[in-house]
Amino acid sequence: MLTIESMPKSIILHFLLLFLSISVLAQNDTISKKELRKQKKALQKKTVSNDSIQLTNGDILVGEIKKMDKSVLVLKTKYSDSDFKIKWHKVKKIKSNRYFVIAMENGDRFNSSINSSEKMDGKVLLDSGVNAFEEDLINVIYLEPIGKNFLSRLVIDVDFGITLTKANNLKQLTSNISGSYLDNRWKAFGYYKTVISRQDGIADVNRMDGEITTIYFLKNDWFVQLSGVYLSNDEQKLKLRSTYKAGAGYYFIHNNRMFLGTGVGLAMTNENYIDDTPSKNSSELYLTVGFNKYDIGDLSLLTSAVLYPSITESGRFRADFNFDMKYDLPLDFYIKLSLTYNYDNQPIEGASDNDYVFTTSFGWEFN
Repeated sequence: MLTIESMPKSIILHFLLLFLSISVLAQNDTISKKELRKQKKALQKKTVSNDSIQLTNGDILVGEIKKMDKSVLVLKTKYSDSDFKIKWHKVKKIKSNRYFVIAMENGDRFNSSINSSEKMDGKVLLDSGVNAFEEDLINVIYLEPIGKNFLSRLVIDVDFGITLTKANNLKQLTSNISGSYLDNRWKAFGYYKTVISRQDGIADVNRMDGEITTIYFLKNDWFVQLSGVYLSNDEQKLKLRSTYKAGAGYYFIHNNRMFLGTGVGLAMTNENYIDDTPSKNSSELYLTVGFNKYDIGDLSLLTSAVLYPSITESGRFRADFNFDMKYDLPLDFYIKLSLTYNYDNQPIEGASDNDYVFTTSFGWEFN
């Protein structure tokens, strides 16, 4: 049975290193001291402390903007027990005296104030204290106040699925713990998924998937990334496959409705098997495509596919595919359908060339 105690120590170590790295980086603000002094001086001249937004239906809300990401603006008010979550395309005007970390559809990222134009609807004035220019409001794809602490930029999802059947005493548990941290110039995310199944008269089923990735954003929607990907499953007789990747990528589409990106690079893979087959190392290329659609009400879709043609093993290639469909419920709860598929055209003797798992789960998001 896969537990924290039985997790390979290398995976635990890499997860710890990831979050330690995030904590260190979070302490190093991306804004220079000179710029911070300039922004603080500008803020001291302001007398109004509230943010305000006007919706397309004419309603005006006053409060504190907490974040806008994936086409959803979160606004905290004094007159509501819970935060308002508003679709970004429903926002007509915005006013604030604060500075924000802002990302644009064209890939630009900077620190700036944001206020709607008095002359033209749908336009906002962005002022960094050095440069000021107007942009379309809808082209803003990420917004967060400067000075937020580490936890405010951390998103954690935890979900579980349980199946109990009297026939053959079937017991199955699926779990998924994932987290992401988004800063001005970089993003880190990771997940750990397990499937554990016990049934009378049938061999136990154990499966684990994990990933740790750090992405650094470049200009014009380019990025570089480092990743560690882990897989353990009985069907392919894998005790643990560890893949470490380094490469670069580009977002073809990155806006308030969806993103579509691709990446390419090199991978080093180490495979250890359940039976007596000797472990082996190999070098691979990788090509990945990722798609995320989130402007469809409370529903969001996330899918990714990775192809690994081998450099050191003639004719071998692997493929990984992931698909998640998530439906948001009140109070930050959600339900999710997930499909994970792994393929290897040259498995070891007696192992299957593919393995897949389809799960339904119920979870909660900390944001």
